[in-house]
Amino acid sequence: MRTALAERFGIDYPIFGFTPSQDVAAAISRAGGLGVLGCVRFNEADELDEVLEWMHENTDGKPFGVDIVMPAKIPTEGSKLDLDSMISPEHRAFVERTLDDLGVPPLPNGERVDAGVLGWLHSVARSHVDVSMEHARKYGQIKLIANALGSPPSDVIQTSHDNGVLVAALAGAKEHALHHVEAGVDIVIAQGYEGGGHTGEVTSMILWPELVDAVGDTAPVLAAGGVGSGRQIAAAIALGAQGVWMGTYWLTAAEYKLGMEPDAQGPSTVQKALLKATSRDTVRRRIYSGKPARLLKTKWTDAWDAPGAPDPLPMPLQNLLVAEAHARISAADDPDVVAMPAGQIVGRCNEIVPVADMIAGLVGEYDQAVARMNATVTAPVS
Repeated sequence: MRTALAERFGIDYPIFGFTPSQDVAAAISRAGGLGVLGCVRFNEADELDEVLEWMHENTDGKPFGVDIVMPAKIPTEGSKLDLDSMISPEHRAFVERTLDDLGVPPLPNGERVDAGVLGWLHSVARSHVDVSMEHARKYGQIKLIANALGSPPSDVIQTSHDNGVLVAALAGAKEHALHHVEAGVDIVIAQGYEGGGHTGEVTSMILWPELVDAVGDTAPVLAAGGVGSGRQIAAAIALGAQGVWMGTYWLTAAEYKLGMEPDAQGPSTVQKALLKATSRDTVRRRIYSGKPARLLKTKWTDAWDAPGAPDPLPMPLQNLLVAEAHARISAADDPDVVAMPAGQIVGRCNEIVPVADMIAGLVGEYDQAVARMNATVTAPVS
């Protein structure tokens, strides 16, 4: 499983694994892929700095990447207090009423939380870039910075290139991909409708070759959305992609410990929900961030679909509205009430497996798929 892009990054397999878990990201890199650490959960630059130091110590010197959430157009975000004032009492009342109806208790000791909110703001994403570039200069292991909200600002692209870091951006349509390349993005991630988190409306089988035809001669394309097996990796390569970008697949990795107590055993609450989900148990809604994102279908998403529910707010107001609700849901330990981005490939997430075994399985199945394809090619008739 070798491509020019894998050679460029110096990795064994063109498997790019996006995850908010540093344990999973490090394990992906150690196993021969490129682990990409999602940074949006870090509200403070010092938090990210500490985790990146840990990554350097736990990746055996192998490369890894970071993922930020930053719009190319710099927003006027104001202070958090200003943003809070823009959320209607009706929206707040709906969230509180829904949590009560679902039996989700308050946080212990009257705690309040903005977990995962500030990381969605442009100013905080800027700090993520600054910290990442400092680490790129110091250690040379950070080789990729990806942006989930289109092309990063031009100065971020330039700074990344100055530090030997390639830039990737997600695209859900041909015009997005063309804009990325024009802006100086190095790698286009073709994110199909099936994918978890923020997705467009075009399915992967259509989108991947369309973007390869549009920009593949200029920028390599990574296939994303509905990739959870070696067979699907083989299909992506056959359609012209130079690798795959996988997110949901890693949520049931044995190393994924986010939201769990340090000494906890067995799957987390979120993993329990994922393990029982089928490929039909996701919905694409704006309730997570304010932009369309595919989520695991639960009682929480059902409540937002019910008659009388308010329309979601735009980003970042929706994040502010639901941040504490997400923290309460996470602490409630109820698999039927979780708020989690997940793609349709969740139907293949049926067991807790170490990352090294997951990648070995992908590679083995890829080899089998390629062998089956080779068997269909006959010698020309003389």
